[in-house]
Amino acid sequence: MEGQHSTTGGTSGAGRSRREFLKASGGAAAAGLLGPLAVPRPGYTAEDNAIQVALVGCGGRGTGAAMNALSTRGPVRLVAMADIFPHRLEGSLKPLSERFAGKVDVPPERRFLGFDAFRKATDCLDRTGIVILATPPAFRPIQLEHAVRKGVHVFMEKSFAVDAPGVRRVLAAGEEARRKGLVVAGGLMWRHDPAREEVIRRIHDGAIGDLTLLRTYRMHGAVGLSPKKPGTSELAHQIANYSNFTWCNASFFVDWLIHNIDVCCWAKGAWPVAAQGHGGRAARTVPDQMLDHYAVEYTFEDGTKLLAQGRHIDGCWDVFSDFAHGTKGSAVLMESLAAARPRIYGSHRQRPEDETWRWAGPDADPYQVEWDRLTDAIRRDVPWNETERCAKACMTAILGRMAAESGRWVSLDEAFASELELAPGLERIASLDDKPPVEPDASGRYPIPVPGRTRAV
Repeated sequence: MEGQHSTTGGTSGAGRSRREFLKASGGAAAAGLLGPLAVPRPGYTAEDNAIQVALVGCGGRGTGAAMNALSTRGPVRLVAMADIFPHRLEGSLKPLSERFAGKVDVPPERRFLGFDAFRKATDCLDRTGIVILATPPAFRPIQLEHAVRKGVHVFMEKSFAVDAPGVRRVLAAGEEARRKGLVVAGGLMWRHDPAREEVIRRIHDGAIGDLTLLRTYRMHGAVGLSPKKPGTSELAHQIANYSNFTWCNASFFVDWLIHNIDVCCWAKGAWPVAAQGHGGRAARTVPDQMLDHYAVEYTFEDGTKLLAQGRHIDGCWDVFSDFAHGTKGSAVLMESLAAARPRIYGSHRQRPEDETWRWAGPDADPYQVEWDRLTDAIRRDVPWNETERCAKACMTAILGRMAAESGRWVSLDEAFASELELAPGLERIASLDDKPPVEPDASGRYPIPVPGRTRAV
């Protein structure tokens, strides 16, 4: 039956070693991921043919991705939409129709609701079409697999899975997409930011010497939780608040720090091979599964470290930045969304007088750049598949969560081979009245990880 799947997606964890996972992740290979597009193959899609788009997941990020798609060069048309909540679909359709009159053609018969809506929306596309997958990350492997079976191109928003079995499914689907010549792009948009590309190119060229340490932080105020409304099912409440439930979004650490972790590993030109860390609930009292702080130390194969910290507690020091340190100096890879100009220093103090380079180019919108690049690849019929890199970034973040929530030192080998699923049987959910993967206890509290007791892998 379609949709039923083994936990490994046809690829056993034991059969995929750390060496395979780290393959092609050296500095040259990492830089090459953003190299020039290959020479196009002729005869795929004419420039005057509109690329069809289907939106699956009509929340803020999905609507934003649809806006980026409709803003690309060349004709593009939104033809189908899917969600499990009617108000979200209609709330997305209205601004899209108003802003992109003539590019939105989604009549009532192509507005799909329910847990199988993603299939119906995807099936509206022809071979040149793109499906935007922007539902909570737990559903990403299921929906990606269907899109690849259908033979359509994919833009999948981060995060790409919530556990190792899901990551393996994403990798397997990406390999099948490559064999079929499908474009698959992922929502790690900083990989498409010219400023980030330039500072990392300079780091790879030796501007700060050999890397000795990487640091990343995402620290800000508390993430809210909408109260459960009367008459709302438990499953509907959790999906509507997906950021608050680990089975649905993979944790605050994974779903929110994946960007920062990916940028740091890009700078390093490698993925970590182990992690240890800690996390907990110091101030949070609302009933959900969120920890309010994480601190993870990653170790690369050469012994260097990446320190990653995440916190969402009101009244604390806020910072959203990535830093690289080397034998000849240091670099700011990103410093908040409002002042994101990368810089290089001849010291580790990062004072103005020590600055040796600063990005002086225009401020690009990386969300738009990634869409311009992927639609260009479709129109020119050139290879464009970001699945492997996106899956590795996701698995690296999951490795950190495993270590922090269990309190264990965890290797990439054991993490990637894990059979632990956060939402087993997700494909069998057919209604918002179905039982969710986690449920509250008699006092309305949900299970949260406890270091020293929680299973790591």
